[in-house]
Amino acid sequence: MKLIVFDLDGTLIDSRLDIANSTNEVLVSFGAEPLPIDEVAAMVGDGAQMLVRRAMRAIGREFVPEALDRFRDIYDRRLLEHTRAYDGIAGLLESIAPLASLAVLSNKPETPSRRLLEALDLATHLRAVIGGDTPGFARKPDPGGLLYLIADVGSTPRTTMLVGDSMIDVETARRASARACVARYGFGHLREGLTLRPEEPAVASVAELGEVLATFLR
Repeated sequence: MKLIVFDLDGTLIDSRLDIANSTNEVLVSFGAEPLPIDEVAAMVGDGAQMLVRRAMRAIGREFVPEALDRFRDIYDRRLLEHTRAYDGIAGLLESIAPLASLAVLSNKPETPSRRLLEALDLATHLRAVIGGDTPGFARKPDPGGLLYLIADVGSTPRTTMLVGDSMIDVETARRASARACVARYGFGHLREGLTLRPEEPAVASVAELGEVLATFLR
């Protein structure tokens, strides 16, 4: 059985504005000016604590646990204000679900990840969801979550593809000896440039992603 594992933010869903607005609400609560949306988006990818640490550093403030608590409360409230699945994602998952096992591996905590997937009608196509705080797994680029998913469905690394929008996802796939595909339409590459191997495709749209996955599934 082939396995396709998706990152969440910047791959299946466009959550950039809600994350940025939540982060900026935290910064304003500490007396700072809000940061540009793309600057905040470039901080995403390593979990909520690292996002808040980077944002506090950007305004010249030391990280304090209260800032993370505020972010979690605010983001829980703003979770679905603007966030949507990228155009074409729902149809893509529906079309490939009969051909492969599908899962999500995200550094976002599991509870909001599942809330988003349910609310955006994406969850029914997924066999599993592993978040950044799921017990027993370290965050990406640690390959443990991906290796668990591979074993769970009876796949192999070479019959597994991890689709994400950053080098964190690429490194995760490499450490598991799985295949990787980068969603350049997302925002994870804003923080660090992509350094890809010839066999690691980067796609500019969901339509292009569909073509890559169709080839992988043949």
